[in-house]
Amino acid sequence: MKASELFLRSLENEGVEYIFGIPGEENLDVMDALLESKIQFITTRHEQGAAFMADVYGRLTGRAGVCLATLGPGATNLITGVADANMDHAPLVAIAGQASTSRLHKESHQVLDLEAMFLPITKYSTRILSPDVIPEIIRKAFKVAQTEKTGACFIEFPENIAEMEIDDEPLRVKHAISPEPAVEQVERAAQLIANAENPIILAGNGVVRSNASKSLADFALKLGIPVANTFMAKGVIPFRHPMALGSVGLQSNDYANCGFSNADVIICIGYDMVEYHPYLWHPSRDRTIIHIDSTHAEVDAYYSVVLGVIGNINHSLNRIADLSTPHVDKTMRTLRDSLITEMNQHRDDLEFPVKPQKIIWDLRTAMDLKDIVICDVGAHKMWMSRMFRCEHPNTCIISNGFASMGIAVPGAIAAKLAHPDRNVVAVTGDAGFLMNSQEIETAMRLNIAIVILIWNDASYGLIEWKQQNQFGRSSNVKFTNPDFVQYAQSFGAVGVKIEKTEQLMSELHQALQRDTVTIIDCPVDYRENLKLTESLGQLTSPN
Repeated sequence: MKASELFLRSLENEGVEYIFGIPGEENLDVMDALLESKIQFITTRHEQGAAFMADVYGRLTGRAGVCLATLGPGATNLITGVADANMDHAPLVAIAGQASTSRLHKESHQVLDLEAMFLPITKYSTRILSPDVIPEIIRKAFKVAQTEKTGACFIEFPENIAEMEIDDEPLRVKHAISPEPAVEQVERAAQLIANAENPIILAGNGVVRSNASKSLADFALKLGIPVANTFMAKGVIPFRHPMALGSVGLQSNDYANCGFSNADVIICIGYDMVEYHPYLWHPSRDRTIIHIDSTHAEVDAYYSVVLGVIGNINHSLNRIADLSTPHVDKTMRTLRDSLITEMNQHRDDLEFPVKPQKIIWDLRTAMDLKDIVICDVGAHKMWMSRMFRCEHPNTCIISNGFASMGIAVPGAIAAKLAHPDRNVVAVTGDAGFLMNSQEIETAMRLNIAIVILIWNDASYGLIEWKQQNQFGRSSNVKFTNPDFVQYAQSFGAVGVKIEKTEQLMSELHQALQRDTVTIIDCPVDYRENLKLTESLGQLTSPN
């Protein structure tokens, strides 16, 4: 067979369902071999969209999403999505065609050293230099991408290698298993928690990746310890859970942060520092930190771990809970009640443009609890992270490691492919929407029904929020938008403009029932941003 055929058989062997990407001259052999493969190629309209699709697919399924580009500008267009997956710890394998190996040693048309270019933004970057290494390289890329901490890998595939003959077969797939936590670490953690006066849990996305959400909820309930989650761990503990505090990471004096300031022991479970820097929740550097994760803690002056319990998170939590003693929380009810009151405050508000709190209330009400929201980056992300209630993990996908704008629309397409039985909504600002709106054509062509909810303020709203907060004025953040209804219709999609607040709920219900793409243009009243800052303190989130 050709090397390109062995390459695809190796991908099939890894369980790959989809490859997201764009065909090019240097991947002609791969594209032709795909016609005989059971893998479905999703032709996108931009390589960044393809990378974001692979990113979100990997995050939702736990299996590496795959994206493909040609050499040069095709490969460089993958970079933002690949970096996003790597910093968000989403498993992803990116592949790019390359010129013949006879051209790589010199200045040549469209040739860049892609292996070196992707090295700083992946866990593993390599180049295929002979057909016989293909099974090893594919197996290694998927093993590295899917092993904690999960992330991105890159493979460069020169065109002359792809067309060579080879007689080989894929390697056997064996998935890594997390080690068991050490008994002495479990016992010491149980003792530290039992002796704590006012412990609190900070749960991160690692809990989601480890499928440890139920263990976390049981642990918190059994020991009576409140849980704050990072933006990327929304739903890791159901909001209706009596120990759930909600998301932490927006304001320095936010309700969940108040819990940290009063805590003597902070139990970080599946916490990735990239999600929310510890200097923002542990400025005093004097609390006892217990790190429970599948990998060792990053080194940071504000994250001085007293004890690390490393291994299978489910087993660690279950064993510690069996050995420790319950607490009676002193501040939980006040913090939780304050947050619920704020969430409910604008549920019946009819002012127009629509307040962020009202948009979120209507969206949460219209969607089923297992439906999926893909949230873009901007001011709307701050509000969604704080106030969109989640009862299940991976039902509100937020990028907060790399935090790249433009992820929502392509991400929603991937989410619908991963979970065709659920409704999927892309929540995006007007700025982020236009960064990858070309993928609407991809959704329409493939009959992928998603809802795109645009928070329209004709501005880079989060930057304006920070400018106003810091300087009392804004600088170069305003722009104009197209008619989003006509824009939707030009793709054959349904376009809706919200003209009054009471219209929003019914339009969301109708959109969720359609078998096509619906784009809802919703003007938002971001005067609420500064009001929130005034009530809760300095804006702390980096994005």
